[in-house]
Amino acid sequence: MRDRLSRLSRLTRLSASLVLALSVSATDLRAESMSPGPTNQACGSPSSLDDGWETASPASVGMDEAKPCTIAARLAQRSTTVHSVVVARHGKLVFEQYFPGYDQPWGQPDGQYEFAATTKHDMRSASKSVTSLLVGIAIDRKLIAGADEPVLKFFPDYAAAKQPGWDAITLRHLLTMSSGFKWDEARAWTDPENDELHLITEPDPLGYVLSRPIAAPPDTLWTYSSGGTELLGNIIEHVSKTSLEAFAREALFQPLGITDVEWKPYKNGKIAAAAGLRLRPRDAAKIGQLVLNRGRWNGQQIVSADWIAESITPRFQAVGYFGGTLFYGYQWWMGRSLAGDKEIKWVGAFGWGGQRIFIVPELDLVMMTTAAQYGQPKEGLAAIDILTNIVIPSVRGAH
Repeated sequence: MRDRLSRLSRLTRLSASLVLALSVSATDLRAESMSPGPTNQACGSPSSLDDGWETASPASVGMDEAKPCTIAARLAQRSTTVHSVVVARHGKLVFEQYFPGYDQPWGQPDGQYEFAATTKHDMRSASKSVTSLLVGIAIDRKLIAGADEPVLKFFPDYAAAKQPGWDAITLRHLLTMSSGFKWDEARAWTDPENDELHLITEPDPLGYVLSRPIAAPPDTLWTYSSGGTELLGNIIEHVSKTSLEAFAREALFQPLGITDVEWKPYKNGKIAAAAGLRLRPRDAAKIGQLVLNRGRWNGQQIVSADWIAESITPRFQAVGYFGGTLFYGYQWWMGRSLAGDKEIKWVGAFGWGGQRIFIVPELDLVMMTTAAQYGQPKEGLAAIDILTNIVIPSVRGAH
C-alpha cells in the first residue's frame, strides 16, 4: 500500500507553513522515545506498564518459548528497518521487542530514532481501519442510521459540486473502496494528478473529493482511496458534533485504556482520518485484540459484534495491491499464511512503511509491527515473514 499522504514528513523540508502546522520539536519526540521502557528486552519479555494489558510468558499461552527469540536475528538477515514487534495470545501480551533505526515520523525530520514500549509511532493507513471502527460505533449509537445511508446526505453544503452519479454512493461503498468515483493515488508523489496530494494542498479537501467524476457505478470497481476515508472521518465529525480525535478518544481510546495518542491534521486543520493516527505499538495491538474479541475489551462491548463481523467479511479482491492476493472488507484487509501444509487466515490493518496489525482468529492471536520501509519494493515483507515463519509456527498445534 502506498500511502503517500504520509510523506508530509518530507514536505516539511519544502514548506515552512507545513512545518508550523504539523511539527512538535524533534527534541520532544526523541525525549518521548527515550522515556521509561526497555528497548531490547531479553527475548521480548513484555514490560509492565499498567496500561490494561495482562502479561504472560509464551509458554503459558501455548507458544514455543524459543522461536520468538529468533525474530531479531531474522530481521538482521533481511537488513530491514523494523521498529517494533508485539504479540498477544489468549488476550495476554506475551512478546514485545523494539529496535532503534531510521524513521520518517509525520511532521518531524527524517533521521535515527530510539523506540521503546512508551514510544508512539505513525500508524499511517492503519488509521483507516480505526476510522471504520468509529463509523461502527456511530451506527451503534444511532448517530448514523446505517452503512447504506447516502454519502451526500451528510454534505448538503456541497450540492453545487456534486457530479452525476454521486447520489448512488453510500457509506458502505466508501468503506469497501467501491464507490466508483475517479481517484488515483498510485502515481508519483510529484505528479499533480495524484489525487492524494490534493488532500494536503487543497484549502477544501472535502470539496475536492466530492467534485470527483464517477468512473464506474458503485460496487463494480475496487479502487484504493484515501479520499473516501476522509469523507467517512468528516461524517463522524458531522454526526457527533465534535472532532474526529475527540470522538475517538471518548468512544474508543478511553475504553481501551489508550491515553497517549495523537491524530495528526493536515495543514488546513482537518484531521487526517486516512493516515494521521499515532499510537504506541502496545496500544495498536489493543485495536487488534478488540477486533479479535468481536468488539469487546475487558468485558465491555465497545463496538458491536455485528459491526466487527461485517467489517472483516471479504467484499472485494484488492486488485493491484500485494499481487491481488488479498481481500478487502470495511477498511480491513484479509489474507492467509501457510503453516506447514495448513492455511491460516488472518485480518489486517495495513499502513505505509510496514505498519501492520494482524489478527489471527483461528489461533486467538494478535501481532503488531511498526517499521520504516517507506516506498520500498518489498514493503511489509518483514512483518508477514515474522508472522508466517516465526509467530504462527510458535503456536503449538498450528501446523
